[in-house]
Amino acid sequence: MLIAGNWKMNTDLPKARALAAGVRKAAETAGDVEVLVCPPFVSLDAVCQVMRGSAVQVGGQTLYPEDSGAFTGEVSAPMLRSVGCSHVIVGHSERRQLFGETDEEVNARLVQAHLHGLVPILCVGETLQERNAGHQQTVVKEQLAAALAGVDIAEAADLLVAYEPVWAIGTGETASPEQAQAMHAFIRSWLNDRFGETVGVDIAILYGGSMKPHNADELLSQDDVDGGLIGGASLKASDFGAIINVATGYTA
Repeated sequence: MLIAGNWKMNTDLPKARALAAGVRKAAETAGDVEVLVCPPFVSLDAVCQVMRGSAVQVGGQTLYPEDSGAFTGEVSAPMLRSVGCSHVIVGHSERRQLFGETDEEVNARLVQAHLHGLVPILCVGETLQERNAGHQQTVVKEQLAAALAGVDIAEAADLLVAYEPVWAIGTGETASPEQAQAMHAFIRSWLNDRFGETVGVDIAILYGGSMKPHNADELLSQDDVDGGLIGGASLKASDFGAIINVATGYTA
């Protein structure tokens, strides 16, 4: 079970330090639950310093698919590794929709993360229009296939997948437990077919659509939901800690 917080474009440096300290304290009772936070780039070094000596891991929110060069405003995998990151989010719906990232670009970023030993958190999910048309599985299957083209995952720990129904991000809407489980089971089946059951069955699939303390239990109780990629609720250490506490009940 893994609970990850995506802080998005929130927190200045003092607030990031304070939030990181709160998360570190909340994670002291996490037991076997893995805890990860993904702050803005400008706060990564400071947050890594706060988390040093704890079990809380730190990740980036995206990366550029080159090691270095004339790419103003971008951040590379070696940069993320140098400050202490272990993970990086790849293909978040906001990157796809607001910044036009294509499936091919998501693949290039994932390959780069894998090359440099960063665990990619691959985000997939459908829009409301696609779900209403009954195309959600087709959309997710195409995103998975494109993002993982040419990628060899030898160990389950080398990849995380986050199902984030676009219609449930920042809208207050949440997929029902049954909807979440159905899609997670579909993704699990696809991963088993792609990487073999010995690997695919253990790749963690996170739910990433408006998980909050009040709905965490019903979502995390589903058989194929292995944790959460938390947005808004990760910005309050008390809320994030409450979700971590719920997750501890599913690690025995």
